[in-house]
Amino acid sequence: MLKVLRILAFPVSLVYGLVVCVRNLLFDMGIFSSKSYSTPTICVGNLSVGGTGKTPMTEYLLRLLQGREAAVLSRGYKRKSEGFYMAGTGATVLELGDEPYQIHQKFPEVAVAVDADRRNGIEQLESSVQPEIIVLDDAFQHRKVKPTFSILLTTYQNLYVNDWYLPTGRLRDSKKEAKRADLIIVTKCPELLKEHKRKIITAKLRPMEHQKVLFASLKYQDFVSDGCENKLPLAKLGEKNIALVTGIASPRPLEKYLESQGVGFKHFEFGDHHHFSDNDIDQFKDFELILTTEKDFVRLDGRVEHLYYLEVAHSFSAGDDEVLKKSIEGLL
Repeated sequence: MLKVLRILAFPVSLVYGLVVCVRNLLFDMGIFSSKSYSTPTICVGNLSVGGTGKTPMTEYLLRLLQGREAAVLSRGYKRKSEGFYMAGTGATVLELGDEPYQIHQKFPEVAVAVDADRRNGIEQLESSVQPEIIVLDDAFQHRKVKPTFSILLTTYQNLYVNDWYLPTGRLRDSKKEAKRADLIIVTKCPELLKEHKRKIITAKLRPMEHQKVLFASLKYQDFVSDGCENKLPLAKLGEKNIALVTGIASPRPLEKYLESQGVGFKHFEFGDHHHFSDNDIDQFKDFELILTTEKDFVRLDGRVEHLYYLEVAHSFSAGDDEVLKKSIEGLL
């Protein structure tokens, strides 16, 4: 049924694609202006809607930047606050949005701010925090800011070159805009991706001379955590009655990993950034253990008992990790 609806929506996707291309052309011609800043900025983004691993990539960069005065600026999707808002000790997930709040919780030493107006957000951070570098989360389409360095993410299973515009496909931007990236990172790759497969994918992406293509896989922990000090090994979850609760764009990799570890579950799947209602929670609150993602954990914490999350991070080969590390060091 969904496939039929996407075919029927093809004319709408043509109109959407035209609007996107005209907007980009106006920026390219200088009719719409892009502004650069003295503080180095790293843009992390994609051409599609969700599911490429932007938040884990932002966290990966923050680990590389440990010891530096780094800041993160995000839109704060579906947050309840307005304008510029910077995380403090009393910040809540409703004020920041789930992903910025997750970053704030994991990296309390990092200044985390949200603002739909990225120019204003950068200027506020420069005046109040004066960071050495700012990571712009999900900012590839925000062309009013010209970042110092851009990282474009695309998934192994759905390369942007094989996709199409919304609502028929998942593209929210033109494939041609990949030219603005400095690094293209293919995420969610098989753990042991052979060299010939890397070459095939790189050839499909057709990187420009200034671009490098890197490959990352998802690395899940072998235990689940309740956000405090309680951790349960996955090997001991086999006999428990588990509800898997997700509100992310692409939960299939998580499902596959749990299945590979012999963890049985009933999956309650919701849309990306879903705000869980009391009726939603009533569906799964009586399970012996409720397992979710880090992003969903911050929205469910304190509302249900026996809540645990499984942490995930990007994993690079030693060579690709070194390329990324040197690229970031070159900005400072």
